[in-house]
Amino acid sequence: MSAQLRDFLDIPYAELEELNLAAKAQRIGHVAPDVVREERLKYLTDEKRIKAVTVCFTDLEGRLHMLDYDKKFLLQSADNLTFDGSSVRGFSRQAESDLRLGIDWHAFYWLPADFFGPGKVLVFGDVQERDGASYPADMRARLKAFSQELWDRDGAVCHVANEIEGFLFQGRDAERAYYEKGHFEFVSTGGYYHSLPGDALRIFIDTAAEVQRAMGFANEKDHPEVAPSQFEMNYNYTEAAIGADQIQLYKLICRQVASRLDMTASFLPKPVTGVNGNGMHTNLSVARKDKNLFWDPKGPENLSKFAWNFVDRLLTSGDQLCLALNSSVNSYRRLDPHFEAPNQIKASPIDRGSMVRIPIGNAKSARIEVRSIAPDANPYMAIFTLLKTGLEGPLAKNAPTLRAQKRYLPDNIYDAVAKFSASKYMRHALGDDIVTKYAELKLAAAERCPKALGTRIKRAEIMFHHEVTNQYLWTQF
Repeated sequence: MSAQLRDFLDIPYAELEELNLAAKAQRIGHVAPDVVREERLKYLTDEKRIKAVTVCFTDLEGRLHMLDYDKKFLLQSADNLTFDGSSVRGFSRQAESDLRLGIDWHAFYWLPADFFGPGKVLVFGDVQERDGASYPADMRARLKAFSQELWDRDGAVCHVANEIEGFLFQGRDAERAYYEKGHFEFVSTGGYYHSLPGDALRIFIDTAAEVQRAMGFANEKDHPEVAPSQFEMNYNYTEAAIGADQIQLYKLICRQVASRLDMTASFLPKPVTGVNGNGMHTNLSVARKDKNLFWDPKGPENLSKFAWNFVDRLLTSGDQLCLALNSSVNSYRRLDPHFEAPNQIKASPIDRGSMVRIPIGNAKSARIEVRSIAPDANPYMAIFTLLKTGLEGPLAKNAPTLRAQKRYLPDNIYDAVAKFSASKYMRHALGDDIVTKYAELKLAAAERCPKALGTRIKRAEIMFHHEVTNQYLWTQF
């Protein structure tokens, strides 16, 4: 068909940024859901150049799933969208497979047509039971509900900013090809901050950052990271649920841009031994009425007592939280002290081996940085768990002394699963069913991989990594 016959939506990047930032402001400003819903439905009805709406949701392990609905169908059936939950690992059983998909109209994004196709917009969805109740394994809904509860209680807002590292490898689908090749090929062997403006890594970073900016990320800086072919693109802090959505979009954007360049953006925590792995350092703070509750110019490291209690609660439950933050066999390779790994359950302003670091801050930017979190974690589960624990978790009687003690996170997924499963607090925070189901999923993946990791990356830990594998592989067992 001739392109001249098509007239699909294709918006310039500067206009995309304005539209997406305005939608983000509505969400941050708690504009009533009904108002936003009517506004979005009217827009979709009036904008004839939109052909389809991509609705996203995330499973229990953290995989992003996308369904494209014809726009006209969506307008007629927005309140009655269903899908087969038994086809999603960690969701419903075959005998009770049908689930609903409610649209979160606040989480609406206009897409760059050159990377997502013309005539499409994207919106996040809430997974629901057959009766419309929130589905327990939808951690996105749990995070949203917790954030709303804090806002309704006293106007508290939890802020997050994530520093997500990834690798850029030669060739499309390099992770799936690992089964045949047994190795990854770097596109660049430069170093920290170092790459020429026209080299492959820099072109990828520039392009992905442009797409992120257009989608309202409010970018701050981007650069190559320490390891060869490693990258990081930073953006401004935002409300917790928005921040978790942006993690999913960040990885989606990077993978899409890399694929267009005949490369692969990989978020495996440790795809190559001998070099630094990928982390997802997560900066957290809490505000009320635009006042940062973590700031105190007279407090230790300029943090308030409220902030130190938040830190102490995280350290109290540090080993029990580990599986939610490091969810794969491969992620335990990253917790290696030889490569700036944050494997110690302590807090420090300078020691990058600490689970929690206290960055230099001021009244606006005072925060804590949780370093022991991998980019393949379910972002909604990870952020929900960190916030709920920091605000409401148990507090050890000797909590202040834990900040500098040498205690270590589990160094393998089996120990992490055991501590997670046995934790009364995790069962209180997430629910018995979710803890049991999540632990079973993690053990199923672990049992496909060698228990003793050794120094060489094994094929199985790549192929059965939850962000890489597909249903075809799992049906072989």
